[in-house]
Amino acid sequence: MEEFVVESLLSGNREAQIEAAIELSNLSKRQRQKMAEREIIIPLLSMLQYQDCITTEVALSALLSLAFGSERNKVRIVKSGAVPMLLEILQSETKMVIVELAMAFLLILSSCNKNKVKIASTRLVQILVGLIGLETLTTQAKLDGIATLHNLSTLHQIVPLVIACGAPYALLQVMNFCDKSSELAEKAASLLENIISESPESICSISGAIGVLVEAIEEGSAQCKEHAVGILLGVCNLDRETNRGMILREGVMPGLLQVSVDGTRRAKEMARELLLLLRECCSGYVIKNKQRKIEIVEKIMREIDQEGERIPGTMLKLVEEMISKLST
Repeated sequence: MEEFVVESLLSGNREAQIEAAIELSNLSKRQRQKMAEREIIIPLLSMLQYQDCITTEVALSALLSLAFGSERNKVRIVKSGAVPMLLEILQSETKMVIVELAMAFLLILSSCNKNKVKIASTRLVQILVGLIGLETLTTQAKLDGIATLHNLSTLHQIVPLVIACGAPYALLQVMNFCDKSSELAEKAASLLENIISESPESICSISGAIGVLVEAIEEGSAQCKEHAVGILLGVCNLDRETNRGMILREGVMPGLLQVSVDGTRRAKEMARELLLLLRECCSGYVIKNKQRKIEIVEKIMREIDQEGERIPGTMLKLVEEMISKLST
């Protein structure tokens, strides 16, 4: 079977190559790794240039199976020119199963440190940023696109490019239009916190950004809330005089107070730090809906009653002080 797959792929006959690519995907990991030594990557990549969905789909599946679990093969595939072909597919393909395969393939290739600079030197980052903001893209494709950007941004020198290509805006759009408690919102918030940790000013210029983050604090999963608080803390530290008032005007206090008593350990620490930074502006903050204000105060007080022993005394005093301002 191995000889058949190799010979068929090298033959140049489309039908034989399709059959061989399907068989390759069904072989064991050990068999695939052995066959990768026999120059089958180039013919598989050449199959991506055919203008039909079946050939493209089976070739992508076969290449993905070769790359999975093998750093050596990931490097070989990128050196063989896979990334430009994948970018062309992402820009022109309309069949979603192929787009999803291409995104998954890029995710695997980008997980290899030796590939990251080479991948980022193409237009990949720009293309991915544009794709993850599309409403028509499937959730899985968006998750893979965000994860690919996350892989690339682990290299410090690539982060400015990710930001320059508009990733903060695209990620905020994802968070704004998806369920705040979903995995998608969580992954988008995680990447956003990572890439702006050294450039929080990139958030401040985006209209509606603070409001989206406040909603994430109120409605998101525990991890999503943690990342959103981290982002706002970075924004507030950037320019306290200007930004803390902007943050308060978006109604951050209710969610922030709640996170300070029932969030993850890291979220609690950051929420309490942010509360201290916002303290001086708090007297100017007003919750417009009286009933909502009462509900918030009661909920926070219940949380404090339940967890009061674990909240440092100085922090408990601060929370109680801010609650009293909210309830007046």
